[in-house]
Amino acid sequence: MAPRTIPFPSEPAARARLRAQDAHHLALNAEDGTLHLLRSGFLVAGVAGLCAFLTLFVLGGIGPDGPPTNLGWITLMVALMSMPFGLILLLLGGAKWLRNAWLSRAAPTRQ
Repeated sequence: MAPRTIPFPSEPAARARLRAQDAHHLALNAEDGTLHLLRSGFLVAGVAGLCAFLTLFVLGGIGPDGPPTNLGWITLMVALMSMPFGLILLLLGGAKWLRNAWLSRAAPTRQ
Protein backbone atom coordinates (compact mmCIF):
# COMPACT_ATOMS: atom_id res chain seq x y z
CA MET A 1 0.00 0.00 0.00
CA ALA A 2 1.40 3.39 -1.03
CA PRO A 3 1.90 6.04 1.62
CA ARG A 4 -0.79 8.67 1.76
CA THR A 5 0.41 12.05 0.55
CA ILE A 6 -1.21 15.40 1.08
CA PRO A 7 -1.36 17.43 -2.11
CA PHE A 8 0.39 20.77 -1.79
CA PRO A 9 0.48 23.34 -4.58
CA SER A 10 3.90 23.94 -6.04
CA GLU A 11 3.47 27.48 -7.38
CA PRO A 12 4.15 30.31 -4.89
CA ALA A 13 0.89 32.17 -5.61
CA ALA A 14 -1.22 29.15 -4.67
CA ARG A 15 0.81 28.61 -1.49
CA ALA A 16 0.31 32.28 -0.55
CA ARG A 17 -3.47 31.92 -1.09
CA LEU A 18 -3.55 28.88 1.19
CA ARG A 19 -1.56 30.68 3.91
CA ALA A 20 -3.88 33.70 3.69
CA GLN A 21 -6.97 31.49 3.98
CA ASP A 22 -5.51 29.67 6.99
CA ALA A 23 -4.52 32.97 8.64
CA HIS A 24 -8.02 34.37 8.09
CA HIS A 25 -9.53 31.25 9.65
CA LEU A 26 -7.19 31.39 12.66
CA ALA A 27 -7.71 35.11 13.24
CA LEU A 28 -11.46 34.75 13.35
CA ASN A 29 -11.45 31.84 15.80
CA ALA A 30 -13.42 33.23 18.73
CA GLU A 31 -12.78 30.24 21.00
CA ASP A 32 -8.98 30.32 21.20
CA GLY A 33 -8.89 31.27 24.90
CA THR A 34 -7.40 34.75 24.57
CA LEU A 35 -10.24 36.47 26.40
CA HIS A 36 -10.18 33.90 29.21
CA LEU A 37 -6.42 34.32 29.66
CA LEU A 38 -6.69 38.10 29.82
CA ARG A 39 -9.63 38.05 32.24
CA SER A 40 -7.93 35.53 34.51
CA GLY A 41 -4.63 37.39 34.38
CA PHE A 42 -6.22 40.70 35.33
CA LEU A 43 -8.22 39.04 38.11
CA VAL A 44 -5.27 37.17 39.64
CA ALA A 45 -2.90 40.14 39.33
CA GLY A 46 -5.58 42.39 40.82
CA VAL A 47 -6.02 40.10 43.81
CA ALA A 48 -2.26 40.05 44.28
CA GLY A 49 -2.10 43.84 44.16
CA LEU A 50 -4.98 44.15 46.62
CA CYS A 51 -3.31 41.71 49.03
CA ALA A 52 0.00 43.57 48.77
CA PHE A 53 -1.78 46.88 49.45
CA LEU A 54 -3.59 45.41 52.45
CA THR A 55 -0.37 43.95 53.82
CA LEU A 56 1.58 47.18 53.48
CA PHE A 57 -0.97 49.79 54.50
CA VAL A 58 -3.84 48.20 56.44
CA LEU A 59 -2.47 45.17 58.30
CA GLY A 60 0.57 46.73 59.94
CA GLY A 61 3.14 46.81 57.15
CA ILE A 62 6.23 44.65 56.88
CA GLY A 63 8.92 45.00 59.53
CA PRO A 64 12.34 43.36 59.87
CA ASP A 65 10.68 40.10 60.95
CA GLY A 66 7.78 40.30 58.49
CA PRO A 67 4.19 41.39 59.06
CA PRO A 68 3.18 41.72 62.72
CA THR A 69 -0.17 39.89 62.40
CA ASN A 70 -1.25 36.47 61.20
CA LEU A 71 -3.61 38.01 58.66
CA GLY A 72 -0.72 40.13 57.39
CA TRP A 73 1.33 36.99 56.79
CA ILE A 74 -1.55 35.31 54.94
CA THR A 75 -2.12 38.29 52.66
CA LEU A 76 1.62 38.57 52.02
CA MET A 77 1.78 34.89 51.02
CA VAL A 78 -1.24 35.24 48.73
CA ALA A 79 0.28 38.32 47.11
CA LEU A 80 3.67 36.68 46.57
CA MET A 81 2.12 33.49 45.15
CA SER A 82 -0.41 35.05 42.84
CA MET A 83 1.60 37.94 41.38
CA PRO A 84 3.93 35.80 39.17
CA PHE A 85 1.05 33.60 38.02
CA GLY A 86 -1.13 36.60 37.17
CA LEU A 87 1.67 38.28 35.25
CA ILE A 88 2.37 35.10 33.27
CA LEU A 89 -1.32 34.84 32.37
CA LEU A 90 -1.32 38.48 31.28
CA LEU A 91 1.79 38.02 29.15
CA LEU A 92 0.40 34.92 27.46
CA GLY A 93 -3.00 36.53 26.85
CA GLY A 94 -1.37 39.69 25.50
CA ALA A 95 0.84 37.69 23.17
CA LYS A 96 -2.16 35.76 21.83
CA TRP A 97 -4.11 39.01 21.42
CA LEU A 98 -1.25 40.57 19.45
CA ARG A 99 -0.94 37.44 17.30
CA ASN A 100 -4.66 37.47 16.52
CA ALA A 101 -4.50 41.18 15.67
CA TRP A 102 -1.53 40.55 13.37
CA LEU A 103 -3.28 37.63 11.66
CA SER A 104 -6.47 39.61 11.12
CA ARG A 105 -4.46 42.43 9.46
CA ALA A 106 -2.43 39.99 7.35
CA ALA A 107 -5.46 38.09 6.06
CA PRO A 108 -7.36 39.50 3.10
CA THR A 109 -11.03 40.30 3.64
CA ARG A 110 -13.50 37.94 2.06
CA GLN A 111 -16.62 39.12 0.32
